[in-house]
Amino acid sequence: MPAIAVLDVGKTNVKLVLFEGAAIVWQASMPNRPLPGPPYPHADVEAIWRFLLDGLRQAGAEHAIADVAVTTHGAAMALLGEDGLALPVMDYEFEGVDTIEAEYAPFRPSFGETLSPPMSAGLNSGRQIFYQETRCAEGFAKVRHIIPYPQYFAWRLTGIARSEVTGIGGHSDLWAMQERSLSSLVTRRGWRTFFPPFVKAYEAIGPLLPGVRAETGLPETVRVRAGIHDSNGSILPHLISFEPPFTLISSGTWVVIMAMGADPRRLDPARDMQAYADVEARPVPAAKFMGGREYAVILDGAEPGCGESDVAAVMAAGALALPSFVPNGGPFPAHPFEIRGHLPAGPGMHAGLASLYCVLVTDYLLEALGANEGPLLVEGSFAANATYCSLLAALRPYQAVLSSVDSGGTAYGTSLLATWPAMPDREPLHQPQAFRDVAGLERYKAAWRAALPE
Repeated sequence: MPAIAVLDVGKTNVKLVLFEGAAIVWQASMPNRPLPGPPYPHADVEAIWRFLLDGLRQAGAEHAIADVAVTTHGAAMALLGEDGLALPVMDYEFEGVDTIEAEYAPFRPSFGETLSPPMSAGLNSGRQIFYQETRCAEGFAKVRHIIPYPQYFAWRLTGIARSEVTGIGGHSDLWAMQERSLSSLVTRRGWRTFFPPFVKAYEAIGPLLPGVRAETGLPETVRVRAGIHDSNGSILPHLISFEPPFTLISSGTWVVIMAMGADPRRLDPARDMQAYADVEARPVPAAKFMGGREYAVILDGAEPGCGESDVAAVMAAGALALPSFVPNGGPFPAHPFEIRGHLPAGPGMHAGLASLYCVLVTDYLLEALGANEGPLLVEGSFAANATYCSLLAALRPYQAVLSSVDSGGTAYGTSLLATWPAMPDREPLHQPQAFRDVAGLERYKAAWRAALPE
């Protein structure tokens, strides 16, 4: 069976994963460490590129690779010059972008046009580009193409620059969601000619460059797919398997809740709610919070595992974790974190508190989205957190909670770009046992909700 190689560039880690059907047959990973600058903190694309070439060479020596596909985190755009980056790929956590807000605000399209809320630092890709244009004018003068981060690596593999909607259509200010076209920001700033032709994420845009084939030993028959934004990669298997309404809870550094079939009119930009564009440019109402990182902050170095008795002890003590534990995104971005009450001593207490916090924020956002019908599909790191899944099942007994039991996650969804819309057989989703003390959990939820900021 031919293999599909997926480069998965997350905010925290980078993976190269080979799939034969739904099975992982080879994988490698490295930390994703941004560089400090100048001219601003930015992605270490050369380290990732070297990792990709080395991995393709090693994996290709053991498996017959037919396709390569790339997925990356969002809020990352590549500004290409004649023969490489005109400016580095900005780290979206660069807070210096906030300094241009007064200049940028008059150009920001309305939320009704883009369904893209104003966000801090560089989380709006259009705001990044505005900063690069106004603060790095010499470099920006060399720009010939602006493309999303997945398509940057596709360009390095093939030499062909293309645009793709999932990388442009997520909290970027660059995409008019209902019109399914580039936004008024792009027109008003004169950027429209920088965006190369659009292709579907699953389209093969070209073969590998001769130099890449020489370095990796891969044959000229290998095809490079256009690539996809990571949350959209996660949802691909479910677009095949389920009819709306259903909701994907894609978890990692970020927890992104994507509610297929929900009403976009419920979206509240003040609560970090927006719509993503899926592979066919359809709007997908969504909300997010930095749940993976917040979980780690609350854990504070303690053991990550906990059981039902640990959660029960935290609830009985009345300890509450209140948002937000990171400054970027989420429904309460301006509110400083607080742990209220006494957290009992014990190896599972911090993990119990962190699990309760993350599931209550998830539940809050599901209600805000109106995602109250159809199954809840948990992917990524929280799918392996049995406590989180059991608490979610208890809080929402009218919806089936299904978690992925394989380790592919976003990478697996991205591998489907090579076979879209067909999907190989995979392990069935798992339905967790609901947390037993539902009444106690509901009382705890009421206390947590009452303590939330307005």
